[in-house]
Amino acid sequence: MYLEKWLEGLSCLTIFRNLLDNPVIASLYRCLRSWETRDWSRSAAATALWCEFVSLLYQDGANLGDLICRLVLEDDNFYVHKKAWGREVPTEVEDCLKKELVFLQDMVQSEPGLVCQEYERCFACMSLPSWQSCSRALIQEYAQRLTALDRCGYGMYSKYHMFHIRDGHIVPIAHPDSQSLSQLYGYERERQMIIENTRSLLQGRAANNVLLYGDAGTGKSSSVKAIVNAYKEQGLRLIEIKKNQLWHLPDILEAIADNPLKFILFIDDLSFSEDDENYAALKAILEGSASVCSKNVAIYATSNRRHLVRETFSQRQGDLVHVNDTLQELSSLSARFGLTITFQKPDRTQYLQLVQGLAKEYNLFLPEQELFQQAEAFAIRKNGRSPRTAKQFITSLIAKG
Repeated sequence: MYLEKWLEGLSCLTIFRNLLDNPVIASLYRCLRSWETRDWSRSAAATALWCEFVSLLYQDGANLGDLICRLVLEDDNFYVHKKAWGREVPTEVEDCLKKELVFLQDMVQSEPGLVCQEYERCFACMSLPSWQSCSRALIQEYAQRLTALDRCGYGMYSKYHMFHIRDGHIVPIAHPDSQSLSQLYGYERERQMIIENTRSLLQGRAANNVLLYGDAGTGKSSSVKAIVNAYKEQGLRLIEIKKNQLWHLPDILEAIADNPLKFILFIDDLSFSEDDENYAALKAILEGSASVCSKNVAIYATSNRRHLVRETFSQRQGDLVHVNDTLQELSSLSARFGLTITFQKPDRTQYLQLVQGLAKEYNLFLPEQELFQQAEAFAIRKNGRSPRTAKQFITSLIAKG
């Protein structure tokens, strides 16, 4: 009863055809195909197929129903694309979706022991491994997911929230930086400016491209990542782009243009040499290109330089006829960011406040005077005060025990 229905249902999947690419479901499908032959002489082979399927399932949580629900809710298919883009879906496709969801709901809530017994009877197997039962309402969950695509996303964007570029493609970061806003001390005013701009992006209002300029170790990159972690449940995603990948920007923008989520394109430690071709690529996107950022995208860049293009005194003299025009061109890139936020090195008081906050977070209870003396000495050895220096100092104390 179960095996025949499952084989037919999996074979007929159309909208959720991608499920058959999952290793667990593909292994189950091979079991069902072996059952279809009803070759009693291949009992050992059929048993091996079943155990391979359950072994793969155990590695993914030991609950077939939960796995199916996750695969369906995260599936990247033509139907969810149309829904996300607000396009009309033909009645035939809607009917197909309902039929497939009913079948998959039945799979989710099927009794594992009964499915196992049916396979055992077919091949005269004994005590085949089973899995955990599940009572989730997949049909209702999928309907709710469709109404929340602007927060939950679909495909890889529903499973991950940070990405980078590999070979010109957007690829998820499986283990992203878990930095949280509560772990950052100081620079509250600067960080609030980024948060307000990010909220504008999330709310569909005009948002600026942002340049975070300041000394190394002041928390520019950490602030961006912490904000993305804080607002990922509201539909915020980050795509990190290296400077030598900027020529991919038009393709990246095209790939996410119709996505209902909101994206920060993050460029860390940005600066250019005079003849850097990537300079023109970024400049064109920031202003004046046909591939302008859509309303779901903002570019956030960090730099230790206020003027992003390096120039020399010899370049200021130059041999060009219109040298002033050339200098204006070189310095214009930073002006194309709508919002520039400066992260200055902390003074002594701010630095020691950072140290004190971190010491409290990590339950380090040293006398204040001793803590501050050691922190100042550490900063001198590290060539200056900064949030990074403060964090390194606290880490060194933890290491000493």
